[in-house]
Amino acid sequence: MPRPTDERPDPESLSLRSAREADVPTILRFIRELAEYEKLLDEVDADEDSLRRHLFGVTRHAEVVIARDDASGEDIGFALFFHNFSTFRGRPGIYLEDLYVRASFRGRGAGLALLRHLARLARERDCARIDWAVLDWNRPAIEFYDRLGARPLEDWITYRLTGEALERLAG
Repeated sequence: MPRPTDERPDPESLSLRSAREADVPTILRFIRELAEYEKLLDEVDADEDSLRRHLFGVTRHAEVVIARDDASGEDIGFALFFHNFSTFRGRPGIYLEDLYVRASFRGRGAGLALLRHLARLARERDCARIDWAVLDWNRPAIEFYDRLGARPLEDWITYRLTGEALERLAG
């Protein structure tokens, strides 16, 4: 499966690249910053070892694209995604697990650049769609996604099985 290529979106001082194993500490920092923003920091138990194993190990379970502000030389955000599959379309899709841009860099086009990159990647990989979830109170994100033409799936309810319930079901 092809990996995302380096890309220089607008504005000129912003670049995107596929994450490398050396980026694991940065990815974990972004995950924690996102969780803090979403008031879910107490749910983060990811660590560098688990990210390294699942993002860069023999079996890669997800991919990461890093956004960088070239003017400051600072990594400013990321998109973490993986492939799913649409049985109705008979084609793969991309599930965007997390999109995050550091607060001081929001409004400069990094989020749009990351999503545009994923859209191009979806087209290159013959994906039928890109899916993601957003917290119902996150109005800035919802308004951003609405402006892009994305629409909420109001007739679907998202379920999650985790922790003790997952263990019980697994037997």
